[in-house]
Amino acid sequence: MGGMIISKPCVVTLTWALTDAQNRPIDELPDPTEFFFGGDDLLPKVEEALDGREPGDDAHLHLEPEHAFGEYDAELVCFEERRLFPEAIEPGMRIEGLPEGAATTDMPPDAIYTITEVYPSHVVLDGNHPLAGMALRMVIQVVDVRDATDAEIEAGTVGTSTLLSIESGAGPDESLH
Repeated sequence: MGGMIISKPCVVTLTWALTDAQNRPIDELPDPTEFFFGGDDLLPKVEEALDGREPGDDAHLHLEPEHAFGEYDAELVCFEERRLFPEAIEPGMRIEGLPEGAATTDMPPDAIYTITEVYPSHVVLDGNHPLAGMALRMVIQVVDVRDATDAEIEAGTVGTSTLLSIESGAGPDESLH
């Protein structure tokens, strides 16, 4: 089934390397992974770069923050009392939502917060995506292209993972639940 060209809707199998603007590695997807093309699995700019490509092609992208994970928003940083958190927390850990009894009330309750500082009296939380405010470079390899199934077209996703689930270095096992 070689030679199929990427066009909406289809399913693409990709690998990629993601670096910052200084080419420092941020994330990579070494194992070929399927994504739905023409739905919610990929950022619009990524789809733009892949449109019309075929297996074996490489796409090089430069993503400004507004096309990737948004600008950094200083208002999404807050302080909470240290006693609201478990003993074993350290900077870099991620928690879902703010702790019970949090003083901050105007922050999204279901956001993922990164603990950036731990002081004896308080903890600093950052609700920005870890890659917010960063310009990113991506090199994407197109491994395979296939027709999407009706179910995939209806769902707009292959339901495995999406580019939007990239986190900088922290795997799900490192976050607190």
